[in-house]
Amino acid sequence: MARVKVGVNGYGVIGKRVADAVAHQKDMEFVGVADVAADYRVRMAVSRGYPVYASTREALTGMREGGIEIAGTLDDLLKKVDVIVDCTPAGVGAKNKPIYRKAGVKAIFQGGEKHELVEASFVAQCNYEESLGKDFVRVVSCNTTGLCRVLGSIRGAHGIKKARVVLIRRATDPWESHKEGIINTVVPETHVPSHQGPDAQTVIPGLNITTMAAKGAHNLSHIHFAMVELGRPAAVEGVLETLRKTPRVMLIRASDGLQGLNSVIELMRDLGRPRADLWEVALWEDIASVTGGELYLVYQVHNEAIVIPENIDAIRAVTELERDAMRSIQKTNEALGIR
Repeated sequence: MARVKVGVNGYGVIGKRVADAVAHQKDMEFVGVADVAADYRVRMAVSRGYPVYASTREALTGMREGGIEIAGTLDDLLKKVDVIVDCTPAGVGAKNKPIYRKAGVKAIFQGGEKHELVEASFVAQCNYEESLGKDFVRVVSCNTTGLCRVLGSIRGAHGIKKARVVLIRRATDPWESHKEGIINTVVPETHVPSHQGPDAQTVIPGLNITTMAAKGAHNLSHIHFAMVELGRPAAVEGVLETLRKTPRVMLIRASDGLQGLNSVIELMRDLGRPRADLWEVALWEDIASVTGGELYLVYQVHNEAIVIPENIDAIRAVTELERDAMRSIQKTNEALGIR
């Protein structure tokens, strides 16, 4: 079978990771990246041997003046690919959709875009089949991906009457901390539910969930505190066994020294993960408990990395490279080194 040709539009936090992940897949060919800047990030794409294209004609001159060798424009890139993964800032993807439609290219969007933009919102283990053959699919946000992986698995095995989740979000991505990091405060979101709960329902229809969120003064991942009223009686060990079998959920223990977000990221460094990426949900098994039919969980969601394997699986779904969700997940996990 011929490899699917993939391009990335937007070489930022997610785009650079998607590009590397695609390049590691045996059934995909990475064609190139489009962007509008000539900064160090795009220079890194050049150093990795990725052809660089200008996302807009207006950016073309500035990128060349900045010393970037340009292979062409976004239109040129779209002529060479089967799928474009749009990793541009929130709202830009919606403006790009008509360009992709005109080019006859399938597109994967990120969680910053609205569900209404696409034919399906996507989390591989939950609703892979819904995206088979679709032209426009959205990989949901990092927090929504974490919610869906954990709650989707529990719902399937034990049922969920109602889930309540409090999310403490990182203030900003690490590379932008100099721009908008907050210090010595926590800023609550001013509406309930926060958007992550309704977003999870676009992937898991009928999920009874309410979310609240706040922004914390840190930049190493998000953390979720979940209180789940189970549909059927279960002991905590039974729930943990379900989660051990769940793709891309990593059980960790505070008793091993993994006592905070920082130590889990340090573990990723020690494992030799590129960019210290945590592709899984890291869930503290020695915090988990069940009392009176209610399950209590605490887990970490790495905002920079968790959606990367989902993007790869979404590419397989829209192109029908692989029709079975678990086979695609296994291929992606093996290529990235997810254990």
